[in-house]
Amino acid sequence: MTSTEAGRRFQVLADAQAVATEAAEHLIARIAESRIQPAICLTGGSGPKALYALLGSPDYRSRIAWDRVHWFIGDERFVSAGDPRNNMAMARAIFLDRCAPPENIHPVPTDAPDPDTAARLYERELQTFYGALRLDATKPLFDLVLMGLGPDGHTASLFPGDKALSETERWAVGVDHAHVEPFVPRVTLTLPALASSREMLFLVSGEAKRDILSKIMADADLPGARAQSNGITTWLTDAAAAGRTA
Repeated sequence: MTSTEAGRRFQVLADAQAVATEAAEHLIARIAESRIQPAICLTGGSGPKALYALLGSPDYRSRIAWDRVHWFIGDERFVSAGDPRNNMAMARAIFLDRCAPPENIHPVPTDAPDPDTAARLYERELQTFYGALRLDATKPLFDLVLMGLGPDGHTASLFPGDKALSETERWAVGVDHAHVEPFVPRVTLTLPALASSREMLFLVSGEAKRDILSKIMADADLPGARAQSNGITTWLTDAAAAGRTA
């Protein structure tokens, strides 16, 4: 079932595995459409694990031009690269280290002195890849941005009421206090950087997300509702989260 509400396209699928499969097809299509080096912005947490496992499986791995694709992360917990809470480390362990050239993997430098320094270093790396210091509306930074949705409506590490939501110039900022576990500082891309994408793809599964998803669909003033691509914004949800039949 597919619908469009408040400028967002919602697609309801049977279950979490179907969400992962559909997300993999979106990602592969975006890579195939790009004539240059595609840039994919990954998401952390437990939500994308099934998708990442698919990407590393033989059937999907063979469909991706790994030498062309560059992999970034939408937000990172300010912990060491070896910490199990590190988002990029999770993606690397599941599929990236087996599939992608190491020079094409772009983690947040969490060995920096503090989150804001790490954010400025990551912003500089994004600008170098992009080839400019300012975002151009006609030239997306990312081909695809993957996003999750927290129980409080946060996405990436953009939490309700935080000053990071009002940032219009920076591409990445430090977040001193997380509103959910793990309660560690973060680095997050900002709304303008995430919006600079051909497609933003939200992955939402499980009955526990039903209430917050209904608020997003009603266009509540929450980070998950404010995050939209300058291109296409697609929400892939399972029937449990949507409270509908797929």
